[in-house]
Amino acid sequence: MGKIRNVGELVEPSHDEGHRQRFISILRKKVLMDFARDMKTVYEQKVEPRFEHVNRRKPRDGREIRRAMRHEPIYEAWSSLRYNAQFMTWWSVQPAVERSLPTLIEAARDAARQSPAGGSLEIDRNLAIPGYVTQLDVHQMPGCFHSEYAKDDVAQGAIYHYGANVFYGGLGSNLKPKGDVARSIAHYLKARFPKFQPKRILDMGCTAGSNTLPYKELFPNAEVHGIDVGAPCLRFGHALAEAQGLAVHFHQRSAEAPGFPDNHFDLITSSFFFHEVSVPATQRILKECYRMLKPGGAMIHMELPPTALTDAYQNFYYDWDALYNNEPHYERFRAMDFPRALMAAGFKRDKLHLVRIPNYASTPREEFLATARGTNTKRREHGVGRVWFTFGGWK
Repeated sequence: MGKIRNVGELVEPSHDEGHRQRFISILRKKVLMDFARDMKTVYEQKVEPRFEHVNRRKPRDGREIRRAMRHEPIYEAWSSLRYNAQFMTWWSVQPAVERSLPTLIEAARDAARQSPAGGSLEIDRNLAIPGYVTQLDVHQMPGCFHSEYAKDDVAQGAIYHYGANVFYGGLGSNLKPKGDVARSIAHYLKARFPKFQPKRILDMGCTAGSNTLPYKELFPNAEVHGIDVGAPCLRFGHALAEAQGLAVHFHQRSAEAPGFPDNHFDLITSSFFFHEVSVPATQRILKECYRMLKPGGAMIHMELPPTALTDAYQNFYYDWDALYNNEPHYERFRAMDFPRALMAAGFKRDKLHLVRIPNYASTPREEFLATARGTNTKRREHGVGRVWFTFGGWK
């Protein structure tokens, strides 16, 4: 049995490609942090006062702000730069991934044949992939999660994995593609519910596994499963797990019909998944989650906070993705009545979970533990990436 090569370390950019990737990371930081602050200043000092003067009130929601902002030069420039930086993120890693693809495929095949860590890979070639995945390139990633160009292809998983390094690379230590969402949720559960020891965990919409593997690391005795409709991402994620010695089971299945038995999982989770599916699909998935949960089990999904919990300007900012980043369901998803949707799935009102969890990697340990346990009396405002909004419930 040969050593499993780590697919997360096999793609080497050329000199020019590496510098291009660093430039795009820096550009994204400039757009999402510095430029975004300047744009909000223009809104507060110019656009909002003008709106109040004309309408005798403040804007009610993000849509009114968008209409007031859309012809402002700073918004036009910010939006254009953000769109192109997103597009360039994926294209900056694609040449190196394509150049390394034979090696990546062979490494993934080795992992699938040997599975030395004890994980598994299940590919369903007859799976009907939902239209909300096939009809557009989500996040502007060419080919989305599911496209295959070669036998046993892993290209989309590699583009997602390596592109995430560019995507987050310029945003500082608080935002990195190292499973921060999963680590934060797992450490929150350990601190808040020390007696909760899940024996079986499901991660929905796991893509290439970055927020699946930490659950196996932090709950080593648990049986961890990840599902996604994208076979290239699953092959890549399985190979990554095996190279790291983590026994994780990857399945090509739809979250709308995952096929697991009733009362099967102690913990069901996801990270930035629900905004990529339609609202009717969301309602079906939540019902499936409730069905699959064991009594006493927890469902905790991470997403951007709902419209009702954020102010009008933040909603204007968040909804950009729904309009320009090939995430058309985001606005409707965030506008849902989350408690009502959870109760319609079967959860009781007094068992709902609507909690903001600090990012474990960037929050001082004592502050994280105090916040998780509900004993932190010093509320600190967190920016995006420093706190994760989570929703779900206990069965």
